[in-house]
Amino acid sequence: MRKIIIASMAAAAFSLAACSEKAQDETAEAGAAVADDAAAAGDAVAEGAADAADATADAAKDAGAAVEGAAKDAGNAVEGTVNAAGDAAKAAGDKIATETKKAEANDKK
Repeated sequence: MRKIIIASMAAAAFSLAACSEKAQDETAEAGAAVADDAAAAGDAVAEGAADAADATADAAKDAGAAVEGAAKDAGNAVEGTVNAAGDAAKAAGDKIATETKKAEANDKK
């Protein structure tokens, strides 16, 4: 098995040495083109990742602003409810005071 591998490697080396200079140049050019394509693909992936990160940051910022707005609206609603309850309690207290005065006046008659 080892002899077959050594023989195959020797044949491949001999074949490579037998290549014409033109074939070697074409192989080098093809290798350079592949390397350039790989570099361009890497750049595109990096740019896409940066764009995705920017979009994610923008979405998080927008979500934060929406939550902040909703919390503010909820706080305003609670404040309005508390104020309305206070006003209703005051009105009820005023009505009780008025009715108590009327009842006292009737008792004195």
